[in-house]
Amino acid sequence: MTNIEVRTQNIYENLSNAEKKVASYFLDNVENVFAKPISQLAEESGVSKVAWVRFCKAIGFDGLKDLKKSLFSELHETAGEPAEAAAFSDIREATGIDQLILSVKNNSIRAVRDTIKLLDPASVEAAARQILNARSVRIFGVGASALVGEDLYNKLLRIDKNVCFCRDLHIQLTYAANMTPQDVAVLISMSGNTKEVLEMLALSRQCGTPTVALTKFDKSVLAQNADIRLYISAPEATPRSGAMSSRIAQMVAVDVLFTAVAHLDYDRAAASLEKSRESCRPHRVDGAPPLRRRY
Repeated sequence: MTNIEVRTQNIYENLSNAEKKVASYFLDNVENVFAKPISQLAEESGVSKVAWVRFCKAIGFDGLKDLKKSLFSELHETAGEPAEAAAFSDIREATGIDQLILSVKNNSIRAVRDTIKLLDPASVEAAARQILNARSVRIFGVGASALVGEDLYNKLLRIDKNVCFCRDLHIQLTYAANMTPQDVAVLISMSGNTKEVLEMLALSRQCGTPTVALTKFDKSVLAQNADIRLYISAPEATPRSGAMSSRIAQMVAVDVLFTAVAHLDYDRAAASLEKSRESCRPHRVDGAPPLRRRY
C-alpha cells in the first residue's frame, strides 16, 4: 500500500461527499489513476474536476499532476514489497482465540507499516531538533495518549533532557501555563480533537511555544494548528477495539522521534544512556532467586 492510499484512508471520514466519491474511486483504481486525464477520472467517478482537485489538496498535494507524480514513483518503489497484512478487523469478528490472536497481530502490523509510511523524515528531524535545543520539553496527552506521553517522558529522562509530564490534567495545565518560547510542547492525540489537548495547544500558542503534534493524518484542529506534525495511522475498526493498534502506532512514532533526538546528539545521549543503565544495575538480580515456600 502506498503512502497516498494510507493518507486517503485516514482522512476519508472528514472529506465532503464529492471528495469521498473521489477517494473511493481512487482506492479501487489506484494503478490506473496516473494514466488517465482528470476529465476522464471525473466522469468515471461521477464528480466534477474541481472535486478531484480538492481531494488532491486534502491529502497534501497541489493538484492531480502532483499526486500522479508521487503515485507513479511509489507504485514502482513498492512493486517488490510483500503483501500487506489483512485489513483491520474487530474483536467481534473473531470466531475463536486463534483468529483473535491473528487479528490483533494483523492490526498491529498494519498500524506500524502505515505509520512508517506517513512519517516524513524532514518533520521527524525538525521535531527532534526542537526537542534537542529546547530549554525544556513539555508533554501533553490524556487517556491512552497519556501512556504514550509517559513513555516519551521516560525515554527523554534517560538522555538527560529537562522534560515534564504528569497524567493529572491540572498539573499539565500548570506547566503549560508557564511555558516560554524557549520550550517545546509535544501534544499527543490520535483524533487531534481531544478537548484537553486542544486546551494545551491554545496555552502553547499564547506562550509562543513551538508545538509538535503526534496525531492521525486528518483535518483536525491539532493537525491544522501545530507547528510540526508527525502523522500516525491506525484506524480502529470500531470503538469496541479501543486504543489498541493506535497505541502501538503512537509508540512507533515516539520510538522514531526519540531515536532521532539521540542520533542528533549521539555522544552525549550515549553517555547518558550508559549512566542511566549503570544507575539501575544494583536493582537487578543475576538469575531467579529461590522462592520461599509458604506454609
